[in-house]
Amino acid sequence: MSLGTTTMIVLFLQIITCFLFTATTSSPHGFTIDLIQRRSNSSSSRLSKNQLLGSSPYADTVFDYSIYLMRLQLGTPPFEIAAEIDTGSDLIWTQCMPCPNCYNQFAPIFDPSKSSTFKEKICHGKPCHYEIIYADESYSTGTLATETVTIQSTSGEPFVMAETSIGCGLNNSNLMTPGFAASSSGIVGLNMGPSSLISQMDLPLPGLMSYCFSSQGTSKINFGTNAVVAGDGTVAADMFIKKDQPFYYLNLDAVSVGDKRIETLGTPFHAQDGNIFIDSGTTYTYLPTSYCNLVREAVAASVVAANQVPDPSGENLLCYNWATMEIFPVITLHFAGGADLVLDKYNMYVETLTGGTFCLAIGCGDPSMPSIFGNRAQNNLLVGYDSSTNVISFSPTNCSALWS
Repeated sequence: MSLGTTTMIVLFLQIITCFLFTATTSSPHGFTIDLIQRRSNSSSSRLSKNQLLGSSPYADTVFDYSIYLMRLQLGTPPFEIAAEIDTGSDLIWTQCMPCPNCYNQFAPIFDPSKSSTFKEKICHGKPCHYEIIYADESYSTGTLATETVTIQSTSGEPFVMAETSIGCGLNNSNLMTPGFAASSSGIVGLNMGPSSLISQMDLPLPGLMSYCFSSQGTSKINFGTNAVVAGDGTVAADMFIKKDQPFYYLNLDAVSVGDKRIETLGTPFHAQDGNIFIDSGTTYTYLPTSYCNLVREAVAASVVAANQVPDPSGENLLCYNWATMEIFPVITLHFAGGADLVLDKYNMYVETLTGGTFCLAIGCGDPSMPSIFGNRAQNNLLVGYDSSTNVISFSPTNCSALWS
């Protein structure tokens, strides 16, 4: 989809004061979540600390048009959902029955009345409500609850999180194209907010997460000790935490278009404490208009063989008529901490659905909105988050073949 997920969550203040979100888990070790493979093991029993010792669990994610989905199970007995991986928000929510205003989704909708572990949260004698509005104006409203979340690891043992805070969406807009059925039944928030999936995991090394996105085949998402990204070719960028903003911020010092380096220094975009956040729920990368135009001008100066044309998608991207992307310049992102991220042309250029036109996958965003490092630019990079050391690591990887 591309949620422009600079997420603004509006929760009733009483939610904050009434509840302490808690979760228990089945394993003290790192693990990798199974994101697309269906499993029939519905056990929700506790595992001993030794059951996953020595294992190297891993699992798959799936790409769907412009978003990445993971599969997890809600309730008792477990009910499988597929929801979008979103590092730009924290709430885990899914469409719930009975649903007065649910969008059309392919899979059945979760019915909390059939789960013995579903428990609605009560604030001052009434159900706690939530409202979440994303930057692209998609939304979800409903009630907050606690529920058992079961995630199947490829070790064959389930990872169980009891009393996990979730949102039960009762009035939701389609996360993709209105009027069409959606493959996603909701969102799995993965930022550092208190109700995100990663924040509710009880792991000895909290805040460790990695994923590898591919537009072909399958890819992976990992949590805990299995999420460490290291080795030859890995570059590390400083991660910045902003007060009351639980996003994963990076500091973009410059962008190189071919050999031309465009510094943020001297522009309003320049910062030292984070000026762009990394978002798995947004497709393109967005920069503030004044700096974005400098990047576009450098691309235009390099692309002299092709004719510039209007963006047929209406996104107002910089587009050219040409048969291949070979004529376009290589783009490098320079992040604070020494991470010079040389991106493949696939990461930075996108072909239109009709073919014969390629567009720069960098949009010029509203100056009032945060800048976003989107999932297209993250393709075929093993991306590791470590909130204990405030580092995000990138390792160029063939994601579809990494665990094949």
